[in-house]
Amino acid sequence: MAYQEIQYEVRDGVSTVTLNRPDRLNAFTPRMSQELIDAFDQADADDEVRAVVLTGAGRGFCAGADLGSGGSTFAYADEAVHRDRGGLVSLRVFESLKPVIVAVNGPAVGVGVTMTLPADMRLASTTARFGFVFARRGIVPEAASSWFLPRLVGISRALEWAATGRVFDAAEALDGGLVRSVHQPDELLPAAYALAREIADNTAPVSVAVTRQLMWRMLGADHPMAAHRADSRAIASRGRSRDAREGVTAFLEKRPAKFPDRVSADMPDTSSWWPGRPWSPLSP
Repeated sequence: MAYQEIQYEVRDGVSTVTLNRPDRLNAFTPRMSQELIDAFDQADADDEVRAVVLTGAGRGFCAGADLGSGGSTFAYADEAVHRDRGGLVSLRVFESLKPVIVAVNGPAVGVGVTMTLPADMRLASTTARFGFVFARRGIVPEAASSWFLPRLVGISRALEWAATGRVFDAAEALDGGLVRSVHQPDELLPAAYALAREIADNTAPVSVAVTRQLMWRMLGADHPMAAHRADSRAIASRGRSRDAREGVTAFLEKRPAKFPDRVSADMPDTSSWWPGRPWSPLSP
């Protein structure tokens, strides 16, 4: 896919996905959603990519849905079959085989914040502003945020932010657990890349992919036994792997590990691991 509204770059094992409509504060469009899904497909298929950094061009991260259609922006033709575009992106990020780090470089409002919730880590600039503004627009939160947000920040904080619809600063986002750290603008991307490099330089890619899926999916389990079963299958699968042999040997020999397994070829079939596995994010 030729990208018009995002940029995609791979360097030193890290892919950078940049929302690229700076003249519109990177406002979200159907085209942008398609391009984002394609970019995450690319990252998953590329064994050179060990982590994904998502950020925005210009002074904003994403100002939310493009409201160029005016009052009819959210008047979808058939509510029975409608799938919101932000939700398609969120579910694709949720399914990612690579860890996802978001560098929120400016305002992140509406879908501009909800689509970041399935990411693994969010870092914010001191200039970042956040807003779950849906109730102030006469609509409701989307992008599966009713599932993600309470799990990240707790039900009370999630409802406060969603019910008031107010815009808040990076300090409040940090206090509420929405972001892991706050940085000066010129230090934000270096901090995100440093985190990505720590993953890329020290860990086994298949182990990270499986660990990411275990942790996210177990958020919905109703008993720790589900996690025990999935963990047991995972450790049995990876314990026999070339990566496990290399990881232990490298530790004993006091040298950096060189993990041979690749996500594209060596991922275990996890389809039977998850209780009540949900529908595919791209299914009709």
